[in-house]
Amino acid sequence: QGKYIFADGLEYKDKKWHYCDGYDRRFYTEICSGLKPAGISQLTSLDPPRKIPEGCYDCGDGFYNPETRVIVDYKLQFLRNADDDEHEWIIRTCRKAWDETSEHKLKP
Repeated sequence: QGKYIFADGLEYKDKKWHYCDGYDRRFYTEICSGLKPAGISQLTSLDPPRKIPEGCYDCGDGFYNPETRVIVDYKLQFLRNADDDEHEWIIRTCRKAWDETSEHKLKP
C-alpha cells in the first residue's frame, strides 16, 4: 500500500495506467504543459535534456561509454559494466551525444 510519485510529479497507478501505453507517447511534462512546436520537440522528460559526454549514450540512469562498456551515473560516478545484452540495447535504442545524417537516394 502507499503510492509512488516520479520526480516529474507523475503518480503511478496500478489500475487504469494510461501513461506510456503505446498510444500516447508524450512525456508527463508535455501532458501537463502541452507539446512544443515542430522542430523543437522535447527529447527527454528533462527539458532541456542533459548534455551527453562525447562518444557516450544516455541510458536512463546514467551515461554509457561503448568503448569502455562502463555506465556512470549523471554525476559521472561508476555504476556498472554493461554486459553484451545491455550494450546492444543501449546502442540500438538510447539517445547519443552525436547526430547522424542519412542520405535520401533517388531511384534512377
